[in-house]
Amino acid sequence: MKKAFITGIGGQDGSYLAEYLLELDYEVHGIVRRNSTPENQDSRISHLRDNNNLYVYYGDLLDQGGLERLLDKIQPNEIYNIAAQSHVRISYDIPQFTVQTNAIGVLNILEAYRRSCPKSKFYQASSSEMFGLSVDKDGFQRESTPMNPVSPYGCSKVFGYNIVRNYRRAYNLHATNGILFNHESPRRGSNFVTNKVVKAAAKIKLGLQDKLEIGNMDSYRDWGHSYDYVRAMHLMLQQDKPGDWVVSTMQTHSVREMCDLVFNYLDLDYKDYVIQNPKFLRPEELPYLKGDSTKIREELGWNPKYTFKEMMEEMADHWLNYYKNKTI
Repeated sequence: MKKAFITGIGGQDGSYLAEYLLELDYEVHGIVRRNSTPENQDSRISHLRDNNNLYVYYGDLLDQGGLERLLDKIQPNEIYNIAAQSHVRISYDIPQFTVQTNAIGVLNILEAYRRSCPKSKFYQASSSEMFGLSVDKDGFQRESTPMNPVSPYGCSKVFGYNIVRNYRRAYNLHATNGILFNHESPRRGSNFVTNKVVKAAAKIKLGLQDKLEIGNMDSYRDWGHSYDYVRAMHLMLQQDKPGDWVVSTMQTHSVREMCDLVFNYLDLDYKDYVIQNPKFLRPEELPYLKGDSTKIREELGWNPKYTFKEMMEEMADHWLNYYKNKTI
């Protein structure tokens, strides 16, 4: 039985990945950060708790010694580093913590990996935010696109990406970067714009909320589904050689389009309810992201199963049912 170690197992991607690997008969080990609100620590994986092949520990990317002890004990076949301070806007509020977690944290787990189980395969969750303002002439960002980040989050992710490539070469490690564009699901954090929009639309539909205030409605993103993207993560670590792969839908949509789709799906007109509020704008806005995932499609045979419309409607259905049941 293969063993996997997942940092950030309690997050959106970590929970889908744990679910997927358990279905593939893996023994899954993961860490969550201690939180003073217990239900927030592993609520996304609570439905998996009865699985005898799931093991969850307290841990932190800033505790290299703790990571080393766990990896030495578990000796996983695959390591997935998904833990991060992952909110771009909030990275301006807590830049030091963002850099410590997303940059030094990656270095810590690489060191633990190198010392404890160097024969394992390692996946690093890199981000399209690393590209920032760089766009190739055809309107896409790809593996060869220069990195020009415009946020503390993007800058921290560039370090993580590069240190993985450095350790790969320096220590001959099977260390891979997945450059993932935006990916969502009903498990997405509430302060991300996709879930903020669908939750508000569901509440408005049920008469539980009057308005929705958001920031830039004309920023464009390449949005896919988290479940599709964790399949890509796993696929990368089944290869004989490590590499760097962009994961994206190759389509882009604006926040305005998203609002129109979600509210229209619930028989509402977003123009009656959505208000732009400058307090939600970033100090430096990133207007456009669109990924070229040709490489992973051609080399590894990966393709997304969800369309943007299907994903947003799934999220809307989830929260509509949630709030309906909550008010009964």
